[in-house]
Amino acid sequence: MIRVKKIESQQVLDQAFDIRREVFIVGQNCPEKDEFDEFDENATHFIAFVKGEPAGTCRYRETNKGLKLERFAVLEAYRGQGVGKRLVQTVLGYIEKENLAPGTLLYLHAQVDAMGLYSRFGFEKVGERFFEVGIEHFEMQKTIEG
Repeated sequence: MIRVKKIESQQVLDQAFDIRREVFIVGQNCPEKDEFDEFDENATHFIAFVKGEPAGTCRYRETNKGLKLERFAVLEAYRGQGVGKRLVQTVLGYIEKENLAPGTLLYLHAQVDAMGLYSRFGFEKVGERFFEVGIEHFEMQKTIEG
């Protein structure tokens, strides 16, 4: 069973940071200074549990452009089990309850391997390929409908 919840304590946020450390810093060689940033403090964070064990995480934050969904990370042992899908579903459901203005932009920088997941939720590729910390990405966007 996969359970995703909004993070509301430092203890659970630390579990999410451990997941990000394992996936991005250890697994993808991202520099720690690029992974943990000034936006962590004001972002809305989520964590996924599989059978009670921390398995995945993500966050979103407001930017001048809209809402940016980011830092989607699933531990290797839990990949292919629907954890990423449940994270995206939960975050979008939470955003929907915020009653944001129609036309509000939701966007993310998708690693190429994850683009299919995001496209299933209505995100579309925009612009050219770019690299963040040496990893190929595309921006993907969708807008909140009225």
